[in-house]
Amino acid sequence: MKHSSKLSVILGLLLVLALAVTGCAAPPAPTAGGEAPAAAEAPAAEAPAKMSGFTIGVSNTLVGNGWREQMICAIKAEAKASGLVDKVVVVNRNGGPTEQLADIEGLISQGVDAIILNPTDRDGLNAVIEAAIAQSIVVVAIDQAVTAKGAYVATNDQTAYARIGAEWLFEQLGGKGKVAEMRGIDGVPADTDRHNGFQEALAKYPDIEVVASVFTNWDPTTAAQQALDLISTQDLDGFWTSGTDSTVVEQFKSAGKPFVPVVGADNNAFIGYLLELADEGLVGAAVTNPPAIGAVGMSIALDALTGKNPPLETLLTPALFATGDTEGLTKLYAPDEQPGWSTYVDIPPYTHYNGSADVSACKGPGE
Repeated sequence: MKHSSKLSVILGLLLVLALAVTGCAAPPAPTAGGEAPAAAEAPAAEAPAKMSGFTIGVSNTLVGNGWREQMICAIKAEAKASGLVDKVVVVNRNGGPTEQLADIEGLISQGVDAIILNPTDRDGLNAVIEAAIAQSIVVVAIDQAVTAKGAYVATNDQTAYARIGAEWLFEQLGGKGKVAEMRGIDGVPADTDRHNGFQEALAKYPDIEVVASVFTNWDPTTAAQQALDLISTQDLDGFWTSGTDSTVVEQFKSAGKPFVPVVGADNNAFIGYLLELADEGLVGAAVTNPPAIGAVGMSIALDALTGKNPPLETLLTPALFATGDTEGLTKLYAPDEQPGWSTYVDIPPYTHYNGSADVSACKGPGE
């Protein structure tokens, strides 16, 4: 009986100890959305294999465009400021989904830790993006969205960009008149979203007539010829542009025609024209669409690589600066900056570089 009593006591103590250990187990780690999953759904997140010394790949498929150039420079500037990146590998050429798919495959084969891409297609790159993610490569789509499972997306709100600019234009015309819509590249996500935003605004103004809708391919030379043709052949009351704004203003000057209201982006040259030519009758509005979204993408990639679980989607809200807002336009304008660049480069809490100076230097780690 004594042996049996001792055995019962020992077994009881072991059971209590087991329950105590189980009760102290750590709860499941939060997911990217911030909600803790049930224990049966997912294990606790593993610690990152490394916390610095990263190689980041960048895929861009539009060369010769000032906005894209500044986007890449912002990526490099943020990489350098972070102190976490050893190298930024930029694959930079003109192309469509086929070329970008090959470029991403090349970056995967180089063993990069993350890929930041400005996508040429919303769905067409999903297979290669998901293949990268399956190899533990962080993928961040910037400026334009993708639908690949597990990819991070950081964009300016392109639908809102078009809608608020178009609404300003239609109000400026008193809700009646003939306008031109100068779009970007046919089929790419940002152009589709902007066209949808333009159409949303148009639906509220039945007396606005769109007499021309053209694709500029975001190419200044193409846009210049299209604008000149429209100015010469159409009786237009206003222009909505997808970032080829300063080119339109220049064609009015070249043709010697009176200005009509123009909507564009926060490109430095366009901001300068809105300030300089106001006395000559130019009226316009600039909607923010910062190329520093590239730096936002870099910041998100590094957060993901270091186990900080950033949200899968980040959306920046645009602002509008119009003729008459001299103070706001002046703050955006930098006379010594490149014409196609934006001075809107600081985007808290994502950017950590020294403003426009570091972005303009366009130097990544080790360069």
